[in-house]
Amino acid sequence: MSKLDTLFEKNREWAHGVKTSDPQFFEKLAAQQSPEYLWIGCSDSRVPANQIVGLMPGEIFVHRNVANMVVHTDFNCLTVLQYAVDVLKVKHIMVVGHYGCGGVAAAYENADNGLIDNWLRNIKDVQHRHRKRIEAIEDKDERLALLCELNVKTQVSHVCHTTIVQNAWQRAQPLAVHGWVYSLKDGLLKDLDCTVTRAEQIADAYRVIAAPDQ
Repeated sequence: MSKLDTLFEKNREWAHGVKTSDPQFFEKLAAQQSPEYLWIGCSDSRVPANQIVGLMPGEIFVHRNVANMVVHTDFNCLTVLQYAVDVLKVKHIMVVGHYGCGGVAAAYENADNGLIDNWLRNIKDVQHRHRKRIEAIEDKDERLALLCELNVKTQVSHVCHTTIVQNAWQRAQPLAVHGWVYSLKDGLLKDLDCTVTRAEQIADAYRVIAAPDQ
């Protein structure tokens, strides 16, 4: 049996287990998805969104990329964000980084990593902006842990700066944006206490002014 055959076998076992515990699960899942959460996380295979928070398929909408970035020219991410906010009407957006992130570590170093360096320049911006705070820490692992946290907080801001999120707030749609970080060592999430729930919490320069009524 090839490795891919093994995956199909595991899929059959999983589907059978789900149907045994809830015979109508897949019928209900196929009929509608109505998650309250959007998870923007890292592509790292060790950080599975559903399992970390104990949710089943259909309960959390997920977007993942290297180092959990929200870049305003990334139309893949923005499309996911708009669908989650405007169509699914999610109530919570969680930007979730993780300690030991390879993308953050690669950005911290000055080695030539090829094409990905263009993507990681966004983390370099975070590193440069907070360089005094980061360089004040002697231990490299602690520096990288701080950079992971600062990156999450920055991406939370980027989510809030989008017209997608601000338009939702303008129409009084309940929506909160959170920043979390996950530890690979113990499997626990840490709330970075940077939740944003309204436009008044972001800098004036990034606020979208509502168009006057016609």
